[in-house]
Amino acid sequence: MIKKVLIADDLGSITAGVLNTLKAEGQNHIDTVNYCDDAYLKIKAALFDGKPYDLLITDLSFKADYREQTLGSGEDLAAILKKEHPTLKIIVYSIEDRLQKVRSLIQYHKVDGYVCKGRKGLEELVKAIRTVQDNEIYVSPQLAGALSPKSKFEIDDYDVELLKQLANGLIQHEISEYFRQNNIKPSSLSTIEKQLQILRTRFKAKNVTQLVANAKDLGVI
Repeated sequence: MIKKVLIADDLGSITAGVLNTLKAEGQNHIDTVNYCDDAYLKIKAALFDGKPYDLLITDLSFKADYREQTLGSGEDLAAILKKEHPTLKIIVYSIEDRLQKVRSLIQYHKVDGYVCKGRKGLEELVKAIRTVQDNEIYVSPQLAGALSPKSKFEIDDYDVELLKQLANGLIQHEISEYFRQNNIKPSSLSTIEKQLQILRTRFKAKNVTQLVANAKDLGVI
């Protein structure tokens, strides 16, 4: 039973909407924070006091400001909390709608739900809470494919990182070195060359410049 909820979002209007929706559903013990670091500390303190939170609802993107933060995103927050506090239910509430991102959050970080912000976002959030309460995963209908096996036409986080580095102006041997230094595998030049050929075909691009442009147009990077 979900009795104690923490909302992490840096926009007051979003937080207010979620707060009012949860109160209308009978949730009485709800706290809010604007920073991922604050969410982490609040959850750890509650656990230490023997009054743990049952659910965290967090955005993915948090705008940087004057405060230096250890955890810069909702993804970072979810990743560390699921490792340290695996019984905590986590629902991501975000405008991000890339399948590979949602799939990564569910498969690798074990988040319990993913709801897209939008016209029906709050309505879906209520459904998500009811679903994760029964130990099931909830994903907004438009992203339901994230729960299905990846098709050969979809790209993964490796491809996204490769495209990002191309967009940053790195050429193939520089990307190989960047991957090696950051422990991103495979990092060999030959593998990167082959993957770029696959991506050019997939995105119907004649060259690297067109590949990056097409990826940006589709919202991949």
